[in-house]
Amino acid sequence: MTKTIEGETFRNEDWYGDEFTDNTYVGCTFLHVDLMEASTRGTVFQGCTFGNVKFNASRHTDSAFLRCAFTRCNFFEAEFTGCKLVGSTFTDSALRPLRVSGGDWSFVGLSGADLRGVTFTGVRMREVDLTAANCAEAALIDVDLSGAQLHGVNLVRCDLRGSDLSALDPGTAQLTDAIIDAAQAVVVAQTLGLQVR
Repeated sequence: MTKTIEGETFRNEDWYGDEFTDNTYVGCTFLHVDLMEASTRGTVFQGCTFGNVKFNASRHTDSAFLRCAFTRCNFFEAEFTGCKLVGSTFTDSALRPLRVSGGDWSFVGLSGADLRGVTFTGVRMREVDLTAANCAEAALIDVDLSGAQLHGVNLVRCDLRGSDLSALDPGTAQLTDAIIDAAQAVVVAQTLGLQVR
């Protein structure tokens, strides 16, 4: 039976390996909670705060973390499949090696995040804030980055094939050895004011 939990604070909880299905948490606070190897399916967290929470090796499927704040959390080897994180922010959190497949990460705040080697595939990330984020050797494949904030982003050796790069200013990003396809090359050239014939 599904239930909604509102405004509660969970502190120093040990939920290692637990399974969460279909419940909804609204405006809840999670502090020093162990969610290592835990899993969520169809679970919704709305306007929740996570502080020093361990998400190591956790698995999240068709769940939602809407307008949530993650501070000093650890996502080592965490996986998100078909999840919505619209409007959430990550601050001083360990996000690698993170794997994300599908879902909607639009308007997510990842400014200055260390995303080296992470994998995002087929994810909607419209207007995501990747200002000064380190995405070196990451894979952002078939990702919708339209309207994204990419000033100062490090995309060295990043695989960007199939992604929307219309918001990318090559003059403000590090792009050495980044991998793009032919269609993207045209977009980048046009951004630089070149004529492609």
